[in-house]
Amino acid sequence: MQSYIKRGRLQVAELLDSFIQNEALPNSNVSSEQFWSGFENIVADLMPKNQALLAKRDKLQQQLDDFCSNNAEYSLEAYKSFLTEIGYLEPQVEEFTVSTENVDAEIATMAGPQLVVPINNARYAINAANARWGSLYDAAYGTDVISEQEGAEKGKGYNPKRGEKVIKYARHWLDKIAPLSSGSHVDSIAYQIADNKLQVTLQSNDAVALANPLQLVGYRGNIETPEALILEHNGLHVELQFDSQHPIGKTDPTGLKDVLVEAALTTIMDCEDSVAAVDAEDKTLVYRNWLGLMLGTLSMEMQKAGKTITRTLAQDRQYVDLQGQPQTLSGRSLMFVRNVGHLMTNDAILFNGEAIPEGIMDGIITALIGKQDLLRKGKYTNSQAGSIYIVKPKMHGSEEVRFANTLFEQIEDMLGLTRNTIKIGIMDEERRTSVNLRNCIHAAKERVAFINTGFLDRTGDEIHTSMLLGPFALKSELKTRPWITAYELANVQNGLVTGLSGKAQIGKGMWPIPDNMADMMQAKIGHPKAGASTAWVPSPTAATLHALHYHQVNVFATQKALFNPQFNGLDDILTVPLMARDATLDARTIERELDNNVQGILGYVVRWVHQGIGCSKVPDINNVGLMEDRATLRISSQHIANWLTHNIVSTEQVEASMARMAKLVDEQNADDPEYIPMCPDYLSSIAFQAAQELVFKGTEQPNGYTEPVLHRKRREMKLSIQSSS
Repeated sequence: MQSYIKRGRLQVAELLDSFIQNEALPNSNVSSEQFWSGFENIVADLMPKNQALLAKRDKLQQQLDDFCSNNAEYSLEAYKSFLTEIGYLEPQVEEFTVSTENVDAEIATMAGPQLVVPINNARYAINAANARWGSLYDAAYGTDVISEQEGAEKGKGYNPKRGEKVIKYARHWLDKIAPLSSGSHVDSIAYQIADNKLQVTLQSNDAVALANPLQLVGYRGNIETPEALILEHNGLHVELQFDSQHPIGKTDPTGLKDVLVEAALTTIMDCEDSVAAVDAEDKTLVYRNWLGLMLGTLSMEMQKAGKTITRTLAQDRQYVDLQGQPQTLSGRSLMFVRNVGHLMTNDAILFNGEAIPEGIMDGIITALIGKQDLLRKGKYTNSQAGSIYIVKPKMHGSEEVRFANTLFEQIEDMLGLTRNTIKIGIMDEERRTSVNLRNCIHAAKERVAFINTGFLDRTGDEIHTSMLLGPFALKSELKTRPWITAYELANVQNGLVTGLSGKAQIGKGMWPIPDNMADMMQAKIGHPKAGASTAWVPSPTAATLHALHYHQVNVFATQKALFNPQFNGLDDILTVPLMARDATLDARTIERELDNNVQGILGYVVRWVHQGIGCSKVPDINNVGLMEDRATLRISSQHIANWLTHNIVSTEQVEASMARMAKLVDEQNADDPEYIPMCPDYLSSIAFQAAQELVFKGTEQPNGYTEPVLHRKRREMKLSIQSSS
């Protein structure tokens, strides 16, 4: 049984209460009485409003289901008229410009990669925060951007032939980042500062300057023989590091040992889709890690080469500018925290005996912790501009954004913060938000600091919204339909038209295949070209490589060129990506699609439910590692539910696929000593039961979300583990 501490009409789980009283409240300039009375007042006011918003979601979905059931043939105009009549499509607000102030440069005026990591994993969180800077040599050497042909295999030890390729690769990138007035960095034999300018000596013995001498902004060490040169391009920094005694540097005629690039400008520390946090124990860990990040005290120990290594947050980087003045660059990503959405409740805190909305709990506690950064209580500073950055996911339409704005206003008042100190990130990942995005931005126009597209959740919502209209196309085909292109374009254009450029991030989604960096380098340049000032990457290594795209593309110039206030992609966005009416799928295609979906579901759910792992690289049916979280699960489960609804597959086919894939998933995880298999008695496996419910009761899940089932089954699993230990 959970032990609670009574705080007025609130009951707070003892573990969480102790954390707040002894760790989060001290040094916050907020008394315990002020905090808990404010907390109670916010919950009393907003809890019923939260419930009303969820009830409206259900009502709208029922109306949509009725329309889909009765209108197999319909015109787009009739559909839009219906959506307007039920309040799904909102009357668009008049033209406006956001007035967000006190936004850090990493968000407002710089463009670069963004990481998203589960905050309950200290190792991932620290690595992500430290991914502000990445070694281009390491990123190239360890990934497939460098071919293993011609003797350049990775191997176990250092391969000089591969090293030569890496060095040449980095030199070619220097030609793009910091071109010379003539010649190439590939031919460089010496770098030095002469007359406050960078002078590069080539193999021809010619001494050349940078094409733009102003790109050299400083150095570290002795100016005659600097240990590092700092260059700037498109607002990003690159550090050339020299050490003729280093194993790499001594093989290079210039003594260059590495090229360090400014990479993950921002990181979203995630409390939501990548995290399995279902109770007070889990939530306390989430909040404690966020506090450790804000105070700079988070650390973790790991074993490497027989030694214990302690990882901590990176220090700031110091250098001297060309006027001899000391300068500092942040050593860490600027950190957002992603709260959960409006759907779930959590019994870590009760109000009048009822579990409170988890989104309200997240907002209050993460803002309380964020205030300590504003008060400069930590070892480092996260926000130089004095803001707390909270991303709010899975909001449906402007009413729900307005609710989040009200929540943040009340939190600011209870914590004694200036209005709009808390900035909001609006995730455009639900259909009702996509078609009303300008209104959503307007609802938080004084605090919005981020919008982005999330293809994965957006696709899951697309399927559930029109579940009864007809069978959806193959998953791979959904990405090729007009709705997705229009959705991505509309997000950028709405951001530009409302004045986000220079004040807020306009972001794009995740690269899902972390081992395929060569493919990422070919594909992901499309994001800055589309006007996105940031895009998600799955690892620090990917951030280092994706940063190069922002040297190729001047995003803010691109945004000016793309600006088109006349763009309106609504008709395409509302064109549902159904299977063509005359399409026929052969049995093998259906089986392959079903098995792919089922394997992905089981591969993710078994780790979530049995081990509490909210995000991981899950091998697909072909053993290709894919980044999976609840958004990918939402697509796969809803896709099967849709095909079941329209008799593309039968219950027996799905059950047979689940039996086959359970065995395969167990085999794929055989080397994990912590893994709890589903087989041989897979029907008794709690994870397997969760997967069955997500699929066979997929139409019943609120907006197709997976959280209610996952949370319930994870708690059941935790109880099972406790009772058997």
